[in-house]
Amino acid sequence: MTEQQQEDEVVAQIEAELAHLQVTDVLLHTVSAVASLAYRRLPEENRDLEQVRLAIEALKALVPLLEDAVPEDVLRDFRQVTANLQLSYADAVAG
Repeated sequence: MTEQQQEDEVVAQIEAELAHLQVTDVLLHTVSAVASLAYRRLPEENRDLEQVRLAIEALKALVPLLEDAVPEDVLRDFRQVTANLQLSYADAVAG
């Protein structure tokens, strides 16, 4: 198989995956990744409160977009994560 054929095959695989991908899937992944990054920026050894604040604002904007697209328990979990991050952020700022 030539290099061009390999590249064409990879492109075809990506296009096939994108055909099945939903915006909901991307938003769920994004919300999860943003929350994980925020938690990593809370401990003192990696603290970046501006990044945590930005993540909280992003979660507050993105989670409501999922209201009609995912089960209520998923929304509840993401809302709880957002609330926990807000509390942890407030503690870090105060401390």
